Amino acid sequence: MTGALRVLAVDDEPPALDELAYLLRADDRVASVGTAADATEALRLLRDGHVDVVFLDIRMPGLDGLELARVLAKFANPPLIVFVTAHDDRAVDAFELGAVDYLLKPLHQDRLTETLRRVVAARDVHGGQSQAGAADEEEMIPIELAGRTRMLARSAVRWVEAQGDYARLHTAEDSHLVRVPLSVLEDRWSEAGFVRIHRSYLVSLRLVSELRLTGGGYVVLVDEHELPVSRRHTRELKDRLVRAAKAGWSRAP
Repeated sequence: MTGALRVLAVDDEPPALDELAYLLRADDRVASVGTAADATEALRLLRDGHVDVVFLDIRMPGLDGLELARVLAKFANPPLIVFVTAHDDRAVDAFELGAVDYLLKPLHQDRLTETLRRVVAARDVHGGQSQAGAADEEEMIPIELAGRTRMLARSAVRWVEAQGDYARLHTAEDSHLVRVPLSVLEDRWSEAGFVRIHRSYLVSLRLVSELRLTGGGYVVLVDEHELPVSRRHTRELKDRLVRAAKAGWSRAP
């Protein structure tokens, strides 16, 4: 199949590796599946041939999955990464490394199908086949709920609040604390329309309904919540809002 995925699966447990390879080969979007039992073998296979995405176990002897992912990130054309693990305590580390997804064992075909959809979309964006969609590609953030890891869509986040080395993601219904500094999210989400308005706040620009001058300075209104705008960020925010408004007018019929 033209444009289908070339996949490498890496896991030190043979039954888990066989199961993953079987499920991957069952999907029509996958052209080939290579397998490796450790990081050394994986690096040899990656040196000898092109791979679009690596499905990578985290806990392995020697170089573990997170360490291998850091090595792969330094490649001239790094493959996409999907972590596959029986442990849900490294999801934030995976997110910080830019993983496309984070799958928990035992694997299910429907969940893997969704992951492959996201891999294809990400591969097309990074491969230059769909540059216009780069900022729109959905990103999933791992969050902890009642002792389990769940994935939250970035599009559900209304604003982000700094809390030390953590960040609190505010949605329309709730908020979630993640172990990611606000500065990391600012850099990573800028192309998706998130803008810094204060040393403690990052907001989705499209959700700002009002910029208001109060006795204490400027605030923005997001979902009826007033968030402070620092003096140093006021000019840039005004410019961004004006540009966004003009872009909206130009698209109007």
